[in-house]
Amino acid sequence: MPAPTDQLAEAQPLAQRIAAALQNDQSEDPLYRRLAAALRGLIAGGHLRNRDSLPSERRLAEATGLSRVTVRKALEELVDGGLVERRAGARSHVAQDMDQSLSVLMGFTADMRRRGTVGHSVLLHKIMDMPTPDEVLKLGISLGEQVLRLSRVRLADGEPLAVEHAVVPAFAVAGALGDSLYEALRQNGYRPYRALQRLRVALADADEAAHLLIPPGSPILHIERHTFMENGRPIEVTRSSYRGDRYDFVAELQIDD
Repeated sequence: MPAPTDQLAEAQPLAQRIAAALQNDQSEDPLYRRLAAALRGLIAGGHLRNRDSLPSERRLAEATGLSRVTVRKALEELVDGGLVERRAGARSHVAQDMDQSLSVLMGFTADMRRRGTVGHSVLLHKIMDMPTPDEVLKLGISLGEQVLRLSRVRLADGEPLAVEHAVVPAFAVAGALGDSLYEALRQNGYRPYRALQRLRVALADADEAAHLLIPPGSPILHIERHTFMENGRPIEVTRSSYRGDRYDFVAELQIDD
């Protein structure tokens, strides 16, 4: 069935911009890489934004004069790089970046709900255990008190974004624990209030890559969060590995007068 006239009118200028960007590329790279570079440039320049749909393979082929095989190969390169998403029965679209403010303490589930995205977790393990000496110091507990170790893969709309390993005092999560650790802490009277986070860039090891569905050696963000209640009592230590191609952390800075 032919596309509605208004959809054709919207798609054609975009296809023409992509064709113009391709013509301006004077490199000797293969055609599919030049097309991928043209699309990557439009995304970086803000001409294509989060969740914007791309023209169909047929329309891109018509606008650029390339074969549909070449167009498909260029799109596959962007999909592999995390810039473009493809779903069965739907057109390709620009992948949504996940920007999280460093000044707001919010659990993953609440963060995904705020974005209008369906957050989900895959449980790796949940066990009661004795704390390490480091955890005793960071959680302000004794060596004889148990902790809950909770490891999960965190997903947004079915896409894995992070692997989290949380440790909290066992008494703080007595009872049922749903998908949100922070909600369970709040309901038990141990509401997280503030946190200190340390971020560092790393390369995904084989285990992290397998959970995040990325090639080993891909850039990731290692984050350690030390969380406190309003009265200053420590309540959580979490170590996470976030996909570097899908998650950005944003901080607002002010001049110190």
